[in-house]
Amino acid sequence: MQVLGYAVFFGAFTWFVVTVQNRRRLLAVTLAGVMVVTLVGAPQPAQAQIGLLQEIQAVLNVINGVIHTALNGINTVRTAMNNLQQAVVWPQQLINQARAQVTRMIGLYRNLMSNIFHIRLNSATLPNPQALEAVIRDHQVNNFPSLTSTFASTYGAIPVTTAANSGDRAMSDMDDALALDNLKTLKAGDQATDIELQSADTIENSASQAAPGSAPFLTATAITSGIHAQALTQKLLAAELRQEAARIAHRNTLRKENANNTTTLRGVLVNLLQHQ
Repeated sequence: MQVLGYAVFFGAFTWFVVTVQNRRRLLAVTLAGVMVVTLVGAPQPAQAQIGLLQEIQAVLNVINGVIHTALNGINTVRTAMNNLQQAVVWPQQLINQARAQVTRMIGLYRNLMSNIFHIRLNSATLPNPQALEAVIRDHQVNNFPSLTSTFASTYGAIPVTTAANSGDRAMSDMDDALALDNLKTLKAGDQATDIELQSADTIENSASQAAPGSAPFLTATAITSGIHAQALTQKLLAAELRQEAARIAHRNTLRKENANNTTTLRGVLVNLLQHQ
């Protein structure tokens, strides 16, 4: 029965030793095994010294024999796998070259491109236009009421009913509305562009420090960012198309008014000729 207990203990002890990946843990497991053998399976007092030495020697024989051979085999396999990863699958030299190339490109182009996006183009000289231009170019979307007020101060309010006919007032209102709509869209587009640029910088920084095997994830992130940029471009193009459609409608309205005025004038002339 005692022999069976020792066999079970040494089997479990061998498994713990094989799975240990640290020398300190290996030493701790070995000492723990010796203590367990000494305390649990200690012989009678007359045979204590001889039995303890024999058990310690048996443990050392197992460690230096089967366990030592197994650990050497495991270390050999690990070394071969590491060499395969570093020399064939992910060559460290090529990885370092790629990282250096990304870092070099960041140093060459990032500041130049950033300067292009941050060039000050404000050109208005009068107070009201300067205020409107500042609001238009601030890349913020939380100050639309300020945009509306400065727009009205610059371009004037819609004429009252006694100062213009209903058609002219409607066209003025629609033209102002579409202009403000597009200005708000442009402000939102500027803010989204800033976020896209920050995202691009983050992707570049990650690429310069990327771990082997992470390229597909960075590529997926870049593609997603590119799709967002395309959607933003489409939204701005849609705003431009709306503005162009409103301009065509405005010109057509003027033509219709001219046609109505011509018809009215013709009627007046016919009446004058008939009275003569």
